[in-house]
Amino acid sequence: MTSLERAMASHDSRRPVTEDALHALLDGRLSPAERAALEARLIDDPEASAALAAYRAQRDVLRGLHHRLLEAPAPPALVAAAQRLADARTRNGQWWRWGGMAASMLLVFGAGWLSHGQWQSSRPDPAAWATKAQGTGLEFARQAAVAHVVYAPEVRHPVEVPAAQQEHLVQWLSKRLGRPLKVPDLSAQGYELVGGRLLPGDGGARAQFMYQAAGGERITLYLGAIDGPGKPANRLETAFSFSNAGPVPGFYWVDQGFGYALAGKLPREGLMQLARAVYQQL
Repeated sequence: MTSLERAMASHDSRRPVTEDALHALLDGRLSPAERAALEARLIDDPEASAALAAYRAQRDVLRGLHHRLLEAPAPPALVAAAQRLADARTRNGQWWRWGGMAASMLLVFGAGWLSHGQWQSSRPDPAAWATKAQGTGLEFARQAAVAHVVYAPEVRHPVEVPAAQQEHLVQWLSKRLGRPLKVPDLSAQGYELVGGRLLPGDGGARAQFMYQAAGGERITLYLGAIDGPGKPANRLETAFSFSNAGPVPGFYWVDQGFGYALAGKLPREGLMQLARAVYQQL
């Protein structure tokens, strides 16, 4: 007894016939015993019998619409394509019988070469890495210039913590930036510390130290981490560079992922001397 016969025998004959059973009967997918059992049930199920008649009529209509296509011989191109597919399967079967070992070796070699290529591609390209560092450094310098033009003109509140509280200022900003900071001394260049403040940045907190000359000119030192945490060998670095991309010129550099930018409305030569003094002290 087949599975369908067992299913039919285990159910009450008064239970409605399912659509799956009707389609199986209509498509000729039942054994003689299954067909006889189902037809016997249909005698007592007029609703299922009507559904079967409707499905049979629908099938006949569809066949009538496409009888020419169904009765026409297959196109030569289709026959040729089928033959090529059959030939290819035969050749593939022969190839696997005598070439399985070679194919396995090729697969292992290819996987090894691919992993080698991926390892090579994962290694940072020096030129691309330098370009990225330079672009990041320029953006950092531009942010420093923007911060300068925002706070340097302030008369009453140019800084959050004045120079009189320098020890507190350095401790506070060091804690917020996550590393010990040092305030360069530019008194030999004619600039005294005004104070500093905490600023937001793309990669986290930023610090700004402001200096002022006797004539009222102000410069600002902007600093902070400019890349995420990682191994020191993977952190950005740039050389001592000049930037005029922002509203005021400045000099910037990046050392082990930590950026420094000195900005101010000064000629390039004067600003460069101040920036070098800062660079040497840091």
